Amino acid sequence: MSKTPDIIYTKVDEAPELASASFLPIIRAFAGAAGIDVGTKDISLAGRIIATFPEFLKEDQRQSDDLAELGQLVKTPGANVIKLPNISASVPQLVAAVEELQAKGYALPDYPEDPQTDDEKAIRARYDAIKGSAVNPVLREGNSDRRAAKAVKNFAQKNPHSMGTWSSDSKTKVSSMTGGDFYANEKSATITGAQAGDAKIEFVAADGAVTVLKDVWPLEEGTVADATYMSASDLASFLAASIEDTKADGTMYSLHMKATMMKVSDPIIFGHAVKAWLGPVWDTHGDAISAAGGSPNSGLADVLAAIDTMPNADAIKADIDALDRPSMYMVDSDKGITNLHVPSDVIIDASMPAVIRAGGKGWDETGVKGDANCVIPDRCYSTIYDETINFFKANGALDVTTAGAVANVGLMAQKAEEYGSHPTTFEAPAKGVMRIVLANGETLHSHDVDAGDIWRACTVKKAPIENWIELAMDRQRLTGTEAIFWLDANRAHDAELIKYVKPALEVAGVADKFQTMAPREATRQSLQTITAGKDSIAITGNVLRDYLTDLFPILELGTSAKMLSIVKLMKGGGLFETGAGGSAPKHVQQLHSENHLRWDSMGEFCALGESLNFLADTQGNAKAGVLGVAAEAATQGILDDNRSPGRKAGQPDNRHSHYWFARYWADALAAQSDDAELAAHFAPIAKALATGEAAITAELGAGTAPADTGGYFRNDDEMAAKVMRPSETLNAIFA
Repeated sequence: MSKTPDIIYTKVDEAPELASASFLPIIRAFAGAAGIDVGTKDISLAGRIIATFPEFLKEDQRQSDDLAELGQLVKTPGANVIKLPNISASVPQLVAAVEELQAKGYALPDYPEDPQTDDEKAIRARYDAIKGSAVNPVLREGNSDRRAAKAVKNFAQKNPHSMGTWSSDSKTKVSSMTGGDFYANEKSATITGAQAGDAKIEFVAADGAVTVLKDVWPLEEGTVADATYMSASDLASFLAASIEDTKADGTMYSLHMKATMMKVSDPIIFGHAVKAWLGPVWDTHGDAISAAGGSPNSGLADVLAAIDTMPNADAIKADIDALDRPSMYMVDSDKGITNLHVPSDVIIDASMPAVIRAGGKGWDETGVKGDANCVIPDRCYSTIYDETINFFKANGALDVTTAGAVANVGLMAQKAEEYGSHPTTFEAPAKGVMRIVLANGETLHSHDVDAGDIWRACTVKKAPIENWIELAMDRQRLTGTEAIFWLDANRAHDAELIKYVKPALEVAGVADKFQTMAPREATRQSLQTITAGKDSIAITGNVLRDYLTDLFPILELGTSAKMLSIVKLMKGGGLFETGAGGSAPKHVQQLHSENHLRWDSMGEFCALGESLNFLADTQGNAKAGVLGVAAEAATQGILDDNRSPGRKAGQPDNRHSHYWFARYWADALAAQSDDAELAAHFAPIAKALATGEAAITAELGAGTAPADTGGYFRNDDEMAAKVMRPSETLNAIFA
């Protein structure tokens, strides 16, 4: 493009992308009246796959690397990006996306599960760069400011969502390792000027042979650099014990991981859990199952599929059925999809709040609700869930009607705290030493490891840390509320961050306005605060940002999709995120089966208003400001009149909410007096939307037959538009 659009709206996946097929044409029609250009960039999983392998594709199938282009744009002052939630792909999701694209005629290479040749290894490396949380680290060139918009919070208090009942005798609990985990083995240091430069990550075998695992790893002065590992043997012992512990309690077994964001470490841990569950069956048949293509890291479903191809499949399945195991936490009891089936099906930041909101209950194989042993192997952040469960056992469920709010200021800029991700996480190939060797030859960190141990390193740069602290001080100053840095002085990484935080607060003269607490203590304090009807600001690192901006919104609002999420880019631009997409797959399934999309676009509504206001501010576009204020009024109208999507087919859905947003938006623009030209333009549109209500709502609600959008990972644009824009009356108004 010769000119960067005023606003970039991201093309993503699943329910948010289907919703865009309905909402984006409305946005463009309104923005166009103010001379605002709204462009798109494709950061969907399918789009990223296609952009990665152009040499395999026909000319008309190729597309630009939009993620890379956006990565450059967010480093400029003029960036204005509305980012919808995208798939952070596990291996099974990546493979499924490739297979769908191949079926559509894209001659993409298969994902090499076990690469042998140099070509296969090169293809695997390119695919591995796509999986997991590959988008967010590229776009997040700023730190996170997430909170519930006041209108959303007020609505939640007046219209409380359902909450499960907590009792003091609940057996639900969190189980974590007591040693040998990432928390126990962490080392951290802040890089000095003498140490700065290109470091290396090396493995030193028992015979002294050195293998360079990561070359040219730049470490700047002031960077906090960590390294740690999880013992595979300690993990295996813990997992085996947790199964027996669950049996003894009479609860159901549930593993909670983040196999998408921590795209190297957590799939390996997940695989250990699958092997522990299979126990003697894996001990006896594991090698043969692996040879048949079954990978425990890809989940129990992958293992069972491989067993089906084996000549002794019936005997192995009989052995599995004979295992003495507790009940299993289910993703879908009706379909027999267990907690261990696919690593991306149970994502901790969505699954743990769901259990907690339900009063500590999950669903077993028969669809019966019960208490659960929530297994979270590493202790770094498991304490937040453990403390939340303990708090509600003692105090009962949160009263949504009176509860305060927990906002979040999160450290995430420039790939801060990318724990467990490629390319600085490794499974130890043998007994030896993992180490970081600095540019000056000094060894920064080293660990003695055994074969199969999971070793990881990560960094946080100085500028993002300083910006994070400034952002925290700004939020506290603007709100005057309790503000807590969630940092554990007894943890190596957090201790290094505290060395930045305390002096900065003292220099600014605001040290008395902030507290520093370990996550467990901070969780308890925050719950006490919101239970009393007051607000708190959680100032956290990247992973806790991810977890807490699901936990508290799901408890307070019933969903994390309605959060206002603003990323103040460090170069002056703005990135406006629209909430979490953890429930998106189920929404797509419902649309395809019942033609009902219950995805709530409230996050998009909030982000749109902020984006327009930001555009007015940075470019002096007064019309954008008028649109922004009117968009906020439309958002309020959606809430006041309860125009959000219903859950069941036959009820108003996502498409209806877009009609009502457009109507409220047009009404506000027609009624305002700051811009006569816009008022005159939108007056007839507002009238047409009002007089067309009966026809439009009837057309939007016509039928509940299965809907075909032409794909899952890659929709057909025309087919998706036909499904998501079924009202000819509405379409004609914005033609």
